[in-house]
Order: sequence, then C-alpha cells, then structure tokens
Amino acid sequence: MCSGRLDMAHILRAFAKGADGVFIGGCRLGECNYITHGNYHAMNLASLCKKIFEHIGLNPQRLQIALMSGGEGNLFATVTDDFCKTIKELGPIGQAGEIAPTQLGVALAEVTRLVPYIKIAKHAKLTARLGDTADYEDHFSLEEIERLLSEVASYYIDPEKCKACMICSKSCPVEAIEGGKNLIHIIDQDKCIKCGTCLNACPSRFGAIAKIVGGPVPPPLPVEKRTILRSDSKANKKNTSTERALP
Repeated sequence: MCSGRLDMAHILRAFAKGADGVFIGGCRLGECNYITHGNYHAMNLASLCKKIFEHIGLNPQRLQIALMSGGEGNLFATVTDDFCKTIKELGPIGQAGEIAPTQLGVALAEVTRLVPYIKIAKHAKLTARLGDTADYEDHFSLEEIERLLSEVASYYIDPEKCKACMICSKSCPVEAIEGGKNLIHIIDQDKCIKCGTCLNACPSRFGAIAKIVGGPVPPPLPVEKRTILRSDSKANKKNTSTERALP
C-alpha cells in the first residue's frame, strides 16, 4: 500500500501484537506516483514514533523507514537485511535495559488512546514536507514529546452548568459522553481520547465543559443526582388561564 496510508495505530499495534521490529518502505521524497506525497507523511510519523518509543523505554532502532524507487530491488534487499540483523542483535524486547513486555503493553495502549490528541497537537509538524531525509532525525525532540504527554488535557462537564442539550454527546467521536434528555452529562475518562471536540461543541452561553491540565478530574455525579427538574411552562400557562377563567 502507499506509505500515505500509514497511521500511528498501525505501528503501535504491530509492537503490541509482539513484533520485535517494524520496517516501513516508501517512495523517495519528491517522487510520489500520486498527488498525496504520502512519503512525507510516513517520514513524519516514523520520526514521531521513534521519539515516543524513546520516551516509554523502547529502543527506537526497532522502527526503521527507508525510501527507494520501485526499481531498486537490490537496495531494498540490502536495507531489509541490515534491519533484520539489527533486530537480531537487539534481541527480544525487554533486553538491554528496555521496557519489560508486560509494561510495554500498558504503555502502548495509553499512547494508542492518545493518538487523536497527538495528531491534533502536532498537526503542523505531521503535515510538514522537509527537503531531506536527514532533516527528519531532529524533526521531533525527546523533550517535546515528554512535554506533550505530560500536558494531556482532561475534559469535565460542570453539573451546575450542564443543560442536558445533548450537543456535546452527539459530537463526541467515540461516544465517551453519557447523558440524555433532562440528564446531566458526564464524560467517561477511560473512553475519552482528549480531542477537545466536546469543548468546542458546548454552546458558549452554557460553558459547561472545562479543560483540566495537570490536575485531577472531579468525580462524576451519581445517577440519582443527575436528573434536571424543569418547570413545565406550557402547563403553567394553561393552569394560569384556567384560574383566571374561574369565577
């Protein structure tokens, strides 16, 4: 497939399934057969993933990307052979000070959950087209990734401001918001992907959703306290009219 189809989830899933290394091959920069120039996209993703792996304790050498034309079979064989030798020298994941496989699964699951957030936060760099493959080595820094993952925002619906309009719940791409008619909404923090869609969707006149960084999220209200009692305006008008008509 075209390297433009590559997604962070593909790379993370491969390691989560037990792969000791992942190799990505793509066309040379500036030689895309289509108009997508997906090889730039693949280079950006690979550069980002390498820094994320370094952050969680996985040797970044276990991920490699190489660009070549479809007619360079000899180069492809040489590059893949060298990569296989590197992986054999590194051995199974967990050796030489690497993160243990059991801990790796947990770390990869957390990063996978944050993929939408990471894509939004690093959109500018993930869509950049650098002129040389060597430029991608320092495209992302370890400090940048550590700051990115330490500043992950959480979103919380203030029960005092929520009007149960259901706009945020309908906008959530992963159905992480629980609620209904006349029911104060809550966000399932385990399902939330930190994309901020709910914050942007909540009407400004309500301002019910808060963005929390570096602090705990208040516990959600229990179900029995989430019902919103509304006055029936039509019934009140009818009763008033009836009362006025009585002698």
